[in-house]
Amino acid sequence: MLLKNTGQRWNGLLLGTIFLLFLMCASVVYGYTDTTWKMAIDAFTAFDGSNEHIIIQSVRLPRSLIAAAVGASLAISGVLMQTLTKNPLASPDIIGINAGAGMAVVIAVTVFSAGNLQLFTWLSFAGAAIAAISVYFIGSYGREGLTPMKLTLAGAAMTALFASLTQGLLVLNEAALEQVLFWLAGSVSGRKLDNLTAVLPYLAAGGAIAFLIAAKLNVLSMGEDVAKGLGVNTGLLKIIIGMIVIVLSGGAVAVAGPIGFIGIVVPHLTRFIVGIDHRWVIPCSGILGGVLLLVADIASRYILMPQEVPVGVMTAVIGTPFFIYIARKGFNG
Repeated sequence: MLLKNTGQRWNGLLLGTIFLLFLMCASVVYGYTDTTWKMAIDAFTAFDGSNEHIIIQSVRLPRSLIAAAVGASLAISGVLMQTLTKNPLASPDIIGINAGAGMAVVIAVTVFSAGNLQLFTWLSFAGAAIAAISVYFIGSYGREGLTPMKLTLAGAAMTALFASLTQGLLVLNEAALEQVLFWLAGSVSGRKLDNLTAVLPYLAAGGAIAFLIAAKLNVLSMGEDVAKGLGVNTGLLKIIIGMIVIVLSGGAVAVAGPIGFIGIVVPHLTRFIVGIDHRWVIPCSGILGGVLLLVADIASRYILMPQEVPVGVMTAVIGTPFFIYIARKGFNG
């Protein structure tokens, strides 16, 4: 733990927030179209209808806001899942929740030719819920009940199933393939502000509730028997956690597609920085998740310029070595 007392943690939270805001501004300024910080300011204070001002307002601003919101949501989901399952590898993408939400959206596009943002949102929630419930029951089967290893294997199996079904649907509908291929790789590029406003109330509510139950999460992390002995209704708490994870991860997928590894990397980094108190872990994870996704998105614009790498590819490059490290440490002691 790097920040050992409350004063240091408040300072770290403040600095993290400032850095997040700086990266959001940088996301608005930097990209293939050459713009400056002055242009970005003028785009909102003295709009002149130029191509640069239009790009800043209609393309880069929504992209910046979406990256921050999606990164925060996925990171908080990872914190909640790791606490609930006591599995260091638990996250929306590894356990199959993102894949389930993504498949639901692909079904809407390929089968029903849907394009309504609100419909995408609710279908994404439904897909995430189906995936979460399926993984829980499959992982709980047997005498030992739900263990971290069984949960990870069940999640991997369901992820593979949903991915196969998704690919099968897209093979049968080439027009839909062109429409959702970039989205399936995980991307915040080309998204409109309407995509975010459709899910933002749910993401904000999920994050707020997660913070409100942080103290109970501290108790739950000490063990279910201890939590029950201290008067915590663990059954109700688990249901609430599950619903928050579904809302946060489903909403994130509806906007940006199934972006991976944010939910694994960020919670571990946050605990290393601020400790295990969820009253600090949850808000700091939200900030660090937004920071990580913004950094990945900005970097994705320059690697193959003028082409862009989907941000989901960038987070996979960052997260895969960390995933291997946590897997070895978590299951080998």
